[in-house]
Amino acid sequence: MSDSETQSGPQSGARRPVRVFLVDDHALFRAGVRTELDSLTDEVEVVGEAGTVGEAVAGIGHHKPDVVLLDVHMPDGGGAEVLRRSRPDHPEITFLALSVSDAAEDVIAVIRAGARGYVTKTISSQELVRAVVRVSDGDAVFSPRLAGFVLDAFADRPGAAPISDPELDLLTPRERDVLRLLARGYAYKEIASELFISVKTVETHVSSVLRKTQLSNRYELSRWASDRRLV
Repeated sequence: MSDSETQSGPQSGARRPVRVFLVDDHALFRAGVRTELDSLTDEVEVVGEAGTVGEAVAGIGHHKPDVVLLDVHMPDGGGAEVLRRSRPDHPEITFLALSVSDAAEDVIAVIRAGARGYVTKTISSQELVRAVVRVSDGDAVFSPRLAGFVLDAFADRPGAAPISDPELDLLTPRERDVLRLLARGYAYKEIASELFISVKTVETHVSSVLRKTQLSNRYELSRWASDRRLV
């Protein structure tokens, strides 16, 4: 075997880095994750980032990454909305939720929307790299206690905890965003500013939520949202 053949063999068999796109509305957090991943390993390569749903959808379409690291809660719709708008056009891309929340309804919402896994922001840098590589290879990855939520929600087995809430499932991601802020005491104008929508649109969403939940006012809605740990 010639020297050139000897040199080219290992290179041809080397795995290329997993191309990652970061979605989170906190710029400092994105910068920290990018720095950690870029400095820690050559197994992953951060190719882009976004802080809003619109930026995420555009950036995912432009960069066509292997894996999208996706925050669950963002002001303009959150991870489920990114999935809803991106997956139909890019079914080959894998989405991994990375969130501070470990609430069952958040986990189930993004998994139903098409995410391949869900890890919390307490994960170490090394564990995050392994999670990214694993979902890129086709595995489903969850932080330890979150896997039970998914099993209970999707497996038809005796004793499974009923994670699904038929009333909650009626609400769109945007309606949930409005409801969450409403339950936190935000005024309509503040909700409109936070979500970059008009006050009239907020009123429309609130009316829709009231109709779907068959409740009478924002105080009942706040209590309803609190009972479901949306706040």
